[in-house]
Amino acid sequence: MRGLFVNSQKVHTLELNLTSSPQYGIPFYLQYLAHWPEYFVVAEAPGGELMGYIMGKAEGSVAREEWHGHVTALSVAPEFRRLGLAAKLMELLEEISEKKGGFFVDLFVRVSNQVAVNMYKQLGYSVYRTVLEYYSASSGEPDEDAYDMRKALSRDTEKKSIIPLPHPVRPEDIE
Repeated sequence: MRGLFVNSQKVHTLELNLTSSPQYGIPFYLQYLAHWPEYFVVAEAPGGELMGYIMGKAEGSVAREEWHGHVTALSVAPEFRRLGLAAKLMELLEEISEKKGGFFVDLFVRVSNQVAVNMYKQLGYSVYRTVLEYYSASSGEPDEDAYDMRKALSRDTEKKSIIPLPHPVRPEDIE
């Protein structure tokens, strides 16, 4: 697995090959590469095929014990799924977040994506809160809720960062 690469053609290939419906444009990927290169990890097969990638960032407030790693995207090509690659990519992002002194790692996932929700639970994540209408729908469909899932890191010795909120929030309430 490799970290930083700056070839925009490769970013474009990642976007087209690994997402069923491209959700990010090349400028979005390049912004992450420029600001958080250590949080962008690509897995390539020995023959050069793109197996998967994870991209994230560090964000939040240290003073309020909210400094954390955030998973923005995790994608594994269909032919490389069920091999533990997603778990390995998540582990690498968690290690980076530990080294940066994060209190937790978080991610957002569609409530309807039970395969992903269950995988994240197996990796030690729990639902911290539900974010109402987080994902915008297309073609007249209703917007979809998201789970904000978290995993405490070693700096959060009391596991305060993963105490679930008792009520849902709206996207505008997220800091």
